[in-house]
Parts: sequence; C-alpha cells; structure tokens
Amino acid sequence: MKAESKGQHVGQVSHHELKQTLGTWQLWGIAVGLVISGEYFGWSYGWASAGTLGFVVTAIFIAAMYTTFIFSFTELTTSIPHAGGPFAYARHAFGPVGGYIAGAATLVEFVFAPPAIALAIGAYLHVQFPGLEPKHAAMAAYLIFMALNIVGVQVAAAFELFVTLLAIFELLVFMGVVSPGFAWSNFTKGGWAGADHFSMGSFHGMFAAIPFAIWFFLAIEGVAMAAEEAKNPKRSIPIAYVTGILTLVALAIGVMVFAGGAGDWTKLSNINDPLPQAMKYIVGEHSGWMHMLVWLGLFGLVASFHGIILGYSRQIFALARAGYLPEWLAKVHPRFKTPHRAILAGGVIGIAAIYSDELIQFAGQTLTANIVTMSVFGAIVMYIVSMLALFKLRRTDPNMERPFRAPLFPFFPAFALVAAVISLATMVYFNLEVALVFAAFMALGYVYFLATRSQRETAPADALLEE
Repeated sequence: MKAESKGQHVGQVSHHELKQTLGTWQLWGIAVGLVISGEYFGWSYGWASAGTLGFVVTAIFIAAMYTTFIFSFTELTTSIPHAGGPFAYARHAFGPVGGYIAGAATLVEFVFAPPAIALAIGAYLHVQFPGLEPKHAAMAAYLIFMALNIVGVQVAAAFELFVTLLAIFELLVFMGVVSPGFAWSNFTKGGWAGADHFSMGSFHGMFAAIPFAIWFFLAIEGVAMAAEEAKNPKRSIPIAYVTGILTLVALAIGVMVFAGGAGDWTKLSNINDPLPQAMKYIVGEHSGWMHMLVWLGLFGLVASFHGIILGYSRQIFALARAGYLPEWLAKVHPRFKTPHRAILAGGVIGIAAIYSDELIQFAGQTLTANIVTMSVFGAIVMYIVSMLALFKLRRTDPNMERPFRAPLFPFFPAFALVAAVISLATMVYFNLEVALVFAAFMALGYVYFLATRSQRETAPADALLEE
C-alpha cells in the first residue's frame, strides 16, 4: 500500500462507519431521483444556443455518452463499493494525486448542483406565491432537507423513492396534458439555432449546448456514494444503474419533445420553470392543471435536491475520512449514523452560492446557468478520470473481483471517455470564464492537498483502498 493510503489509527474506524440498509428499489429511487430535476429545468437553456432540433442532436450524443459511461462505471462501483465513489476508484488506480483530482471534481459537481436546484424550487414556489423571494425559499429548502438527511439514510432513501415516483407520475401527466395541443411545426420552427434550416452555424450552437444536455443526466453516478450503505451492492447497484439510466433517457426525450411542441419554445429557453410555462400554452394560466403541475413539479426538484445532498455529504465524508479534508468532517452522528457534519458543510457552501449574484453571475449568463455549468465541469473531469481508472485497473489488477463487467469492453468505456473529452474541450471553449473559476478551485484544493500529507498518513485505515 502507498504511504498515504495507509492509516495508522485503526481504532478510529468505528467512528467512521455507515449503516448498510439500502435495497435495490431504494437505490433505483436514488439513481433516478438524483437526476430527475434535470427533466424539469436547466436543459431548456440549451435551446437558446442550439434550437430545438440542434439540441436533440446534442442530447442524443450526451445520452449515448451517459449510457456507455454508466455501463462501464458500474464495474468500478461493484468492484470497489466505497462511499467516496470516483475518488476511491481513482485513488486505487492512480494513487493519492489521482484520488485528489477525482474527489475534488466530484465535490464541485455535487456541491454546486444543489444551489441550482434550490433556486428552481424557489422559482416554482414563486409561481404560486408571487410575494415569496425565491432565494429565501431556496435557503429554506436547504435547511429542511439537510435535517431530513441527518435523521437517517433509511428515512432519507424511503422519502427519496416516494418523491421520485411522484415526480415520474407528474412528468407523465405533463406530457398527457400538453399532447392535445402538440404540433411538430411548433417544435421545428427555428429549430436549428434559430433558423429553419441546418447550416454550419448550427454546429456552433450544438456544441455550446452540451452542458445543458448533460444536465438531463447529471449526478446519476451519485449512487456509487451510497454503496457502503447498500445491503448487497454487487447485485443491487447494477440493477439500479441500468434501469435508472433507461428510465431517465425515456423521460428526457418525452419532456423535451412535448414542451417544445406546445407553443413558442423560444420563450422557454432562458427560464427556470419551462414546464409550467409550456403548459400555459395549452390550458391557460388559471387552469387547475397548472396549479397541479407547479405543486407536483416540486417533487421532481425535491427528489434531486434531497438525493444530491446525500451524494455530496458522502463525498465530503469519504474525503475527510481519508485525510483529504479536515478529519472532523468524517464524524458520524452517534445516534443516526449519518455524516451530519459533512451534510452541514456542503449546505453552508450551497447557501452562500445562492446569495452570491455578483460573484457567480458573469459572462452574460444567469446565476443558475453558471452554477449548472460549474457543476458540469466537475462531472466531466470526474467521468474522464473514472474511465481512465477503469482501463488502468483492467491492466494492473486483472484479478480484482468484478461482479459486473463493462459490456463490449473496451468500446463502451472508450466511447464514454472520448465523448467526455470532447464535451470538456467544447465547454472550455464556450465557457472560458467558468472554466477558469473551476481551474482555480482545483488549484487551491491541490495546494491544500500538498500541505496536508501528514493528515492523510494518520487517517483511519481503509481496507477498500489497500493495495
């Protein structure tokens, strides 16, 4: 084992253990719930640059990337069922520096996604209560769901499954209600970056829209961070991942097509509540269907918000347990057996982001768009490192137990890797200012990483990362 992988205080392990309580259905609920808010908002910003038809092409490319990525990522998750997820895989493959890159990128993804979702919750509530300040509602959402996550993972997962099922039902209701007024002419008008015909300029818009297509599926990999709390991760996680990604692809296509065909899609392309606004075209502003959509629409946002809090807390917990963050963040609540300090720490950062308009609203983008883009940068870097770790471990550790093996290896992980590299390159080109902020985060984190080697050398022993 490498020096930094080997902890000296084995007796501390009991203070850093999570409870194994999650079954297959609960893991599926987490997989879909983590992502399902992406069907409600965020993706429509891609229409602003690509148009509806251009964004369909982008979304299909990204759906293929995610499908091949999840089938490949599941091999890592079942081989190394660790709360750190990508951090653990990269550390096992590339040592402490690889672990840092994957862990820090995952942390950016999971800490910056919740404030974007919280702002959407505030926007949905503002539709019902115009006097309610969306940011205050977003902060209240943080406080409520941090508390629910602290109470216990079993309670949190049961709630997650419940709201995920309601959110899926609500998306099906949305498609059913707008279908009588659906017209392909609405969907295709100006569908190539504002033009009616494809041109070379359409490529520019399609590449620029990549972050918002990724938002359709962002964070499904968070199931990996619940692996230590799964009853039978080697069986239940593959089922949860595969059925989860198929569920999400079907919903993404349905929501995008029906919303775009309901009316003038250009009025939906830069807002946080495209589904209620699309439904207005069909049923009017004061219909009972509208009120139902707003209230039920909150379930989709809540499902992802609640699930990603679970994800970021486990990532902070795992990094702290391994000495990559301050050790006190790895403490587990003595009664509830949840990483309560990690839950609170991520929440403080998220609430600060919500109230940081001047710092985050730049490059001509809205606050939500920049937060979404920042989160996606973290995700894409993590996807690249994870696929590289898969190839490395296949070569250097061929005898590792692999309950699930990536199908069509090496083609599936290779496609996911190449697609992620293309996505990262285009995102840097179209979002240079956000990319520089992301790079600054990673650089500052690396300075801390270099300064805390002794902290990692004295971290608790972690059998899953021993070599």
